[in-house]
Amino acid sequence: MILTFYLARRFLWLVLIVALVFTALLLPIDLMEQLRRLDGQDAGLGDGLRLAALNLPAALYQILPLIVILSTLALFLSLARSSELVVIRAAGRSAMRALMAPVITALLVGLMALLIVNPIVAATQAAYEREITRWRTGVSSVLSVSEEGVWLRQGDGTGQTVIRAARSSLDGTILFEATFIAFNAGGTPIERIDAARAELSRGQWLLEDAKFWPLGTSDNPERDARSEAVATLPSTLTLAQIRDSFGVPSSVPIFQLPAFIRQLDAAGFSGRTHRVWLQMELANPLMLAAMVMIGAAFSMRHVRSGRSGVMVLTALLLGFGIFFLRNFAQVLGENGQLPIVLAAWSPPLAAILLSAGIILHLEDG
Repeated sequence: MILTFYLARRFLWLVLIVALVFTALLLPIDLMEQLRRLDGQDAGLGDGLRLAALNLPAALYQILPLIVILSTLALFLSLARSSELVVIRAAGRSAMRALMAPVITALLVGLMALLIVNPIVAATQAAYEREITRWRTGVSSVLSVSEEGVWLRQGDGTGQTVIRAARSSLDGTILFEATFIAFNAGGTPIERIDAARAELSRGQWLLEDAKFWPLGTSDNPERDARSEAVATLPSTLTLAQIRDSFGVPSSVPIFQLPAFIRQLDAAGFSGRTHRVWLQMELANPLMLAAMVMIGAAFSMRHVRSGRSGVMVLTALLLGFGIFFLRNFAQVLGENGQLPIVLAAWSPPLAAILLSAGIILHLEDG
């Protein structure tokens, strides 16, 4: 038990050190990227630094499997150089038993990342998406989805229009049972429009079966209301703005993701991307355990056995390969070319089986 806690403590300490190294590398790089994005937006160094700090947790969270495999390689290489691996094997511990402490630690790190780090990353990522959208469009967001339906917002500099629809098309450009409420610059409602169908085209909404109420110029809006079978309404929204307003699935906390997916389905949007992300998050602890086993499969040997550099390079290449295979499977799952469960769970399971076979053959065989 003492040996188990010793290995787990050393592995966890190395994970923290590698994470700090990546933080020191990623923060200035992302700062330069944010300053490039904000070029011409009258933004300063402080604005770029704030955006980079908000984006940093998501970047570290995304490369957590790579942090784990580098920590595993550092752990077993240090144990090999100090001959501690020889002592562990001489004490009767097999390679698989010695590996259990780092694997269990990786699983616990994955669970902590899922339950604690994921909501923090979601909050910072949502704040980052709002900030970057505000810098690009001048408003914090143009679309949101709730239990009441789809909500959009557009403005032309002289006022704002709030749009609510019962449901929409997959890309948000066609609204059904839509209500438009226009406000002037002072925030006073001046017009309401109900339409059975509204479709966004270039620079305008095409309305069908629309009814107009003049709220700002009439003492009896219902008396002065008018109906039109086909009408148009100017719009400053674009398809790109609506698409960007969806944000990324990582901006939704894991605990709120199932309810958010149900809201997307009820509003008419496709929730497949968020479903794939949910399964990927649930499989993440298994992915971290797989990375530990891959790293250990090529580094649990004494340095005098030779070819340590080749084995470490092989472990890194295999780890990067599994990491990118997982991302590729995620894309296939989002596009509907793979079942969601298969896209999320098959890469870590395949990596565990492959690395277990290598360990049993090279170390315990």
